[in-house]
Amino acid sequence: MGRADFDHVSGWVFDLDNTLYPPEVRLFDQIEARMTAYVMDALNVTEAAANGLRKRYWAEFGTTLAGLMDLHGVDPAPYLAHVHEIDLSQLTPDPELKARIAVLPGRRIVYTNGSAAYAERVIAARGLSGVFDAVYGVEDAGFRPKPERVAFETVFAADGLAPASGAMFEDDARNLTAPHAMGMRTVHVAPGAEPAPHIHHHTDNLSGFLAGLAG
Repeated sequence: MGRADFDHVSGWVFDLDNTLYPPEVRLFDQIEARMTAYVMDALNVTEAAANGLRKRYWAEFGTTLAGLMDLHGVDPAPYLAHVHEIDLSQLTPDPELKARIAVLPGRRIVYTNGSAAYAERVIAARGLSGVFDAVYGVEDAGFRPKPERVAFETVFAADGLAPASGAMFEDDARNLTAPHAMGMRTVHVAPGAEPAPHIHHHTDNLSGFLAGLAG
């Protein structure tokens, strides 16, 4: 990685889950269990069937919610409130990460397929409150999920962010395809990732990567 690769960047976009906190915290175990329970109740199916639909909709639609909305007309607001009602006590503040993000030049935002309210809770639990200029959830994209390009376009237009001068940090590699096509610098934040043409950089240490940008 060269710092010059980011000299043009004035818009820094961070995913939330497994990006702004380490994946070993495993918050998504809780979320997935609550997703499955919601699908069971909403569609009146067994736990095994609900779990299968949760996984299939995530793979086919980008999120379980998108599949539930498109195929079953599920109301997104109660769903989002239910699945994000989880225990965040496993999260700890990361003052080093906060310092690294705070000195990035330009505008810094969070964009997640979860709800903005949930994102704010996670940000607070990580001790990152105050370093982001805005927080966007799936509701801000009209409930269309990453990796759909229209979702990114909607959020970036609302924020006034120009993709050509932006960088995207994301743990899910497929969610970097559209940002790359839109001209953004892409950073895959995940352990042991394989190279891909739509990924410019890879790291398993976000704070360390950002420290490299600062020199």
